Amino acid sequence: MSFLQSRTRRAREGIGKPVARKEDARLLQGKGCYTDDFNLPGQAYASMVRSPHAHARIRSIDAAAALALPGVLAVFTGEDAVRDGLKPIPFRPVTPNPHEVRLNASFVAPYPLLPVDKARFVGQALALVVAETAMAARDAAERVTVEYEPLPALVAPAASGDGARLWDAPNVCADTTIGSISAVEAAMKSAAHVVVLETKMNRVTGVPMEPRTALGAYDERTKRYAVYASCAGPHRARAEIAGALDVPESDVRVVTRELGGNYGTRNNLYPEFALVAWAARRLRRPVKWTCERTEAFLSDEHARDLLTRAELALDAAGKFVALRFDHLSNVGAHAVSFIPLTKGMAVSTSVYDVPVAAIRGRAVMSTTAPTTPYRAAGRPEVMFTIERLIDLAAQRHGFDRLALREQNLVREFPYRNPAGLVYDSGDYLGAQRRVLELADWKGFEERRQESRLRGRCRGIGLGHYIELNTGAPRERAEIRVLPERRVEVVLGTLSAGQGHETSFAQLVAEWLAVDLREVSLITGDTDLTPVGGGSHSGRSMRMGAVVMAHACDRVVEQGKQRASELLEAAMADVEFSDGRFRVKGTDRSIGLFDLGVLMGEHDETTPLPSYPFGCAVCEVEVDPDTGVVQVMRHCTVDDCGRAVNPLVLHGQTHGGIAAGVGQALWEACRYDPESGQLLSASFMDYAMPRADQLPMFDTEISEVPSTTHPLGMRGGGEGGTTPALAAVANAVLDALAAFGVEHLDLPLTPERVWRAIHR
Repeated sequence: MSFLQSRTRRAREGIGKPVARKEDARLLQGKGCYTDDFNLPGQAYASMVRSPHAHARIRSIDAAAALALPGVLAVFTGEDAVRDGLKPIPFRPVTPNPHEVRLNASFVAPYPLLPVDKARFVGQALALVVAETAMAARDAAERVTVEYEPLPALVAPAASGDGARLWDAPNVCADTTIGSISAVEAAMKSAAHVVVLETKMNRVTGVPMEPRTALGAYDERTKRYAVYASCAGPHRARAEIAGALDVPESDVRVVTRELGGNYGTRNNLYPEFALVAWAARRLRRPVKWTCERTEAFLSDEHARDLLTRAELALDAAGKFVALRFDHLSNVGAHAVSFIPLTKGMAVSTSVYDVPVAAIRGRAVMSTTAPTTPYRAAGRPEVMFTIERLIDLAAQRHGFDRLALREQNLVREFPYRNPAGLVYDSGDYLGAQRRVLELADWKGFEERRQESRLRGRCRGIGLGHYIELNTGAPRERAEIRVLPERRVEVVLGTLSAGQGHETSFAQLVAEWLAVDLREVSLITGDTDLTPVGGGSHSGRSMRMGAVVMAHACDRVVEQGKQRASELLEAAMADVEFSDGRFRVKGTDRSIGLFDLGVLMGEHDETTPLPSYPFGCAVCEVEVDPDTGVVQVMRHCTVDDCGRAVNPLVLHGQTHGGIAAGVGQALWEACRYDPESGQLLSASFMDYAMPRADQLPMFDTEISEVPSTTHPLGMRGGGEGGTTPALAAVANAVLDALAAFGVEHLDLPLTPERVWRAIHR
């Protein structure tokens, strides 16, 4: 019996225990290896010349003053890159997954490492300066003179595509509609109620703890590049660096250790990662670049920034009969990814049984930093919209908001939603009922009265969610059992702080009956892990567990064969349990580590999505005199199908809640609409959630096994974020209902709330 087949029995034997993360001791003692910790002998240092304009034609770049400074080695421009044959980064913004919505893209803007014609957002790198020291490189970058011809900025693109054109193509670069337009039109006309909502989702950025860093090297003897970079998917980065340098992938090695933060903002290649490799070849010495925090705010890929018009039709009894969405996604100056738009379109109906829907999605370019998948890529936006529609329907037409949801939740599985996705299993009603108990919804009115006595307005809100987890479909594992009582797990995925060293080791330790401390994880080096999809879209454990299970099966099969020879028994008579190979019916046995080196590997492609789901309740107090919102309670129930390490999952959920609450109440990348300047390019202006602004969270894990995954897993880690925007907004607007406030766009800052109260 394979480890995949024996999942139920083995789950009782240890998988599912809340084991403390073993990597924390190393990280807390400063023994981690983040990208800035990498250094090579003789390395030089790079700094970027960045555009101060949102949109400007580059007339000339004069590096003479910079090159005259002591210690300056070179200044490279876009023209140098073109002469050397460098190519734009080979992004593929349209998903190849057959289970996702495919966007009809009319134009995919190229992303050159250094542009030669125009700057298209504030902070875009225009030239690379290399010097003996980091400070000398920064000083020299300030001496580079660029002659610009300023052009009009376009910060908030219109659905028509009107406005300053960034490229010789329309600003609307993709347009797709899914569902049945005619069926929705008919349902809307006959519906008893139609609720309309227009809302703008605020743009945010990831703000990782360690800003982006890259160290490039070139080996003249082997003609190979090595790039040490803070990227979430080394194999993807290798392919994109090779494409930009116009060399075979085999000529590039990418190494990442500790990531220092991600959740999507580091899934794609940044120009600097290829530029340091190119500069290393040109200068014949390693070149290192470390991003400064203001640079990161300007040039990190942003997220969200979605304009939506939504309509929900209901019959007289409150049954949903149709849904219509029109999404306009601001993808920035370069179409890095359409995935947030397409994934949001695919699950716009969420966990609700909506008979017909028509969902249009358009991607529009602007003179802003590119946007990318981040913290559940597109799902928080659409969950926010449909949950706000439901609350508005209840408020305007006399329905109970909880009963309205219960009535319309999907109950029977498998369920095909209007976009064609098939939800394999779930218990959406159970999640709602359990989170209401956890949040003590029944006792809320008493707490509201107590708040009123103190001059505060109290509100409570609920939000459901469903995830669409896909990601790079291929993963590979190699398991090596070594005589010195060590098991090495070589895996193509990569931890971004999710505790892989512990939770992945738990699986292998149980399957091979070894101690957790005897299992070590090897990841993050494309020379050691030839295949891998990286960490995104809840894929790491979901895909890694399957290939590790198969690899462990092969280790055991190899062990049985070797044990049968040593124990002089037929292989069919040898069984494996408790870390030993035994001859059935005898006392003859031999230990796993006594058989020499054992190896098993497995490589698998799995394009099937998974659908984690859950429900959140948020409770807030609003000070009507100042508009300040205080989160009093936040509770979630999240279903991951099967939890390998609940402690790690709870930690991921807590971080996800902080990110969701942060976006709902404070965070926003704000551009000046006239100049295109980023007004929130420092921690003075970009408001991050702090520990003293958040309560202790109440989180529970639900485990309804996925029927499409061999181990029943769905994936975890995004749930805290995905419903939080809706739950927080519904709570705040419940508190403001007495003032006649129906809806506010995010973030719900004190000023925005105060103005709504006093309007």
